[in-house]
Amino acid sequence: MNDFDMNGIDILERPGFETSLPMMLYRVLDAIMPAYRALFAEYGLTEQQWRVLRTLWDNESLSSTDVAARTLIPAASLVGVLDRLERKGLIARIRSVEDRRVVIAKLTAEGRALERQIAPRLDDIQASVRACVSPEQWQALTQILKEFEAGPRPAASQEEDRQHA
Repeated sequence: MNDFDMNGIDILERPGFETSLPMMLYRVLDAIMPAYRALFAEYGLTEQQWRVLRTLWDNESLSSTDVAARTLIPAASLVGVLDRLERKGLIARIRSVEDRRVVIAKLTAEGRALERQIAPRLDDIQASVRACVSPEQWQALTQILKEFEAGPRPAASQEEDRQHA
């Protein structure tokens, strides 16, 4: 006899709380983020400030809309993050000439200098995280997480995938 919840899902097949994807991801973050947070604190940065800087280190300048999308920081919160980074001299904000509604966040020389200071230590932390698994496992993990980023698929397409496997 099966036990079903109100949605008709067999509760014996439902993953336990400890093995639910959100909880596993939270535990992984709890395991790896302390090293990053300690490094950010040494440089007087918050995680959100680091995410903005990290994005600009790769792109030099971006619209605030693009920064919000890439860093997953809501636009309303991003304004304060950009304010603080600008006060620290790490970024500058420039209003677009083509569209005055668009604000561009641009890395300053000080922001680039900070990258040169902090990057080797960030690379060391990343290497220690990657060392937890083999290169093949890291590649598979990256691919799997990218699939989750795309969001859930309808049950019908999941069934088609199982039939073609």
